Amino acid sequence: MYAIIQTGGKQYKVSPGDVLDVETLDVDDSDVVRFDQVLAIGEGADVNIGTPNIAGASVSGELVEQRRGKKVIAFKMKRRKGYKRKKGHRQNLSRILIVEITKSGDSSSRVADEDTEPAAEE
Repeated sequence: MYAIIQTGGKQYKVSPGDVLDVETLDVDDSDVVRFDQVLAIGEGADVNIGTPNIAGASVSGELVEQRRGKKVIAFKMKRRKGYKRKKGHRQNLSRILIVEITKSGDSSSRVADEDTEPAAEE
């Protein structure tokens, strides 16, 4: 199962167990993060698309860490004029572990705990 969520002006395709970097969220460490702007939920060929959001659907995750992205260099230059400007930027990011996708109030997908053993087939 996967979902398409919107946060920070960007859209992300997520599944339970995914780790993604989004623009900085104002949450404490190990807090539960809930994304309510779910644009689509799908599983195989069955896809539910919202108009623009799916009512009652949400994606929850937990904050892993606050970090900074790679440096992006902005360089301007005018040839033969001696004009050069170099500027660097590092974006603040929040790393999120996706735990659960919920559609319309019911729990539809969870990450299995490492403690539990899968059922043996007979």
